[in-house]
Amino acid sequence: MIKNIVFDFGGVVVDWNPRHLYRDYFRDDDKMEWFLANVCTNEWNLQQDSGRPFAEGIALLTPQYPEYAEAIQLYYDGWEKMLGGMVEGTIDLMRRLRDRGYPLYGLTNWSAETFPFIAGTHKCFSWLQGVVMSGQEKVAKPDPAIYNILLDRYNLSPDETLFIDDNPLNIAAATAIGLHTILFISPEQTTKEIEQREIL
Repeated sequence: MIKNIVFDFGGVVVDWNPRHLYRDYFRDDDKMEWFLANVCTNEWNLQQDSGRPFAEGIALLTPQYPEYAEAIQLYYDGWEKMLGGMVEGTIDLMRRLRDRGYPLYGLTNWSAETFPFIAGTHKCFSWLQGVVMSGQEKVAKPDPAIYNILLDRYNLSPDETLFIDDNPLNIAAATAIGLHTILFISPEQTTKEIEQREIL
């Protein structure tokens, strides 16, 4: 029986996407996509999510791509423009789950330096019983260690806990340690799956 619900944040609760920032900067989608695939990549960003300071990550990357020095620095200086707002359908789902009495938690890959930009910006964060953030723990999904930090810290049983994330690798890792999971594609799809499982 599901007793606890855990939400990823970026792409699930918060519409975070570097394209919100770089589309205006490059004004050329092909150039933007090349930059995000080859320079400020997901793998590079994950190191900041895992605790590396942005200043260090930028300093390591800039000598490799000096022609993109400004764009690389913008990844931090313009970070707030990567936020497209809250995912309202997810907020509605969280509200329904909260009203049914389910404890809600957050498990997110997020830099400790940028997390303050979103923490407390919406009332949904006050609904959470706890949050485990990779930037503070110095370990990120899909490393099993971060899931175990969540379970141990809040005394959650995997077979009573549902984890929702939009990254298939993170879902696979959660499933492997016994969590129930839903791969988030949209709020509507996720809500439907939760209703089909008779959680709502």
